[in-house]
Amino acid sequence: MQNFNRGGRGFQNRANNYRGRNNFSGFGSRGNRGGRRQATFDPTPVIIQAGIQQAETAKNLDEQEVFAPKHLFTDFAISDKLKDNIAQRGYSTPTPIQDQIIPHILEGRDVVGIANTGTGKTAAFLIPLLEKVVKNPNEKVLIIVPTRELALQVRDELMSFADGLQIYSSLCIGGAPIFRQIESLRRGQHFVIGTPGRIKDLNQRRKIRFEQFTNIVLDEVDRMLDMGFVHEIREIINVLPNQRQSLFFSATMNPRVKEIMQGFLNDPVSISVKTQEASNRVTQELVKLNGKSKVDVLHDLLNTEGFAKVLVFGRTKHGAEKLSKELQTRGFKVDAIHGNKSQGQRQRALRDFKSSYIQALIATDVVSRGVDIDDVTHVINYDLPESYEDYIHRIGRTGRADKIGTALTFLD
Repeated sequence: MQNFNRGGRGFQNRANNYRGRNNFSGFGSRGNRGGRRQATFDPTPVIIQAGIQQAETAKNLDEQEVFAPKHLFTDFAISDKLKDNIAQRGYSTPTPIQDQIIPHILEGRDVVGIANTGTGKTAAFLIPLLEKVVKNPNEKVLIIVPTRELALQVRDELMSFADGLQIYSSLCIGGAPIFRQIESLRRGQHFVIGTPGRIKDLNQRRKIRFEQFTNIVLDEVDRMLDMGFVHEIREIINVLPNQRQSLFFSATMNPRVKEIMQGFLNDPVSISVKTQEASNRVTQELVKLNGKSKVDVLHDLLNTEGFAKVLVFGRTKHGAEKLSKELQTRGFKVDAIHGNKSQGQRQRALRDFKSSYIQALIATDVVSRGVDIDDVTHVINYDLPESYEDYIHRIGRTGRADKIGTALTFLD
């Protein structure tokens, strides 16, 4: 049994059978063409501080505030069928953001929601928007998110809430045939969910007309800006109809996000939900390699009891694919997800991981935000993240829904 200790005091492994094979020292030591080395963030101080905070939290559990919602889902002014669909999903008590935001959206107010993923914010905007469409089928909703995976997740959640309501939607994302999306749009959907680039493309082809949408949602705005979609977002906002309800969600509020927000909203209600710190739900550990091969250490971990559903993060698309193939050669059930994969391949990899058909998903930061995967037992930073924010979003894929997870970071 391996032993790894908090604070980088050491990691003992017995993976010596593969010594001398490809070292796989990283997903890619150089992340960009031309040899420019990517910036990296060493989370050692964060991990050490997290250990201190966890110890303090354990001493003060009795003093922690327990959230007491003002509403139940049955209290909201929504249709009985929508309430039934919510109940069928096992929801009875709203999360803090749902409890605070749903009444304002039902009233028609513009809303700013500052909240991380895992807070229930998708349901917080979908439920009241579905009610608007139930009451008035002429209402149209445009939801823009940063990644294909998040768009798929929003669409799937929409379909579960909309069961039996005769409400239709189109998914408009890159990596999938655009002609099928155009055909879907011709049928006049109530909800259009997509990524900025594909939404802009469809608008330029006059297949999406922004003036038709009476409700607009921008979700994970900070992530969209980080991904370089600032021009697309500004162009979309500039041509939206004046008469609309606008909903704006971001995990952080920096000057760039504020600039976008100010041009998008009209007299908004602002709701900020402080979630439990990741350090309170995730045991963070350093794995000192001490000259050992990364892939051998990972091999040994995947053979350890309890490593049932493991998300492995690295920097480059090529390296993710290479590591995935090496682990498959060693007999592990793994797959890779990154930007070079087709949309079908990405969906299949996520589906197999969510259903636990595969043990590990080797990923770039394409899945570090927004994607909700239940019961991830471990996150492994095979390569260091580029920033503190990336580190926090990575480890936030485990320790969800009040469960405890473990995040390991490899250090040479």
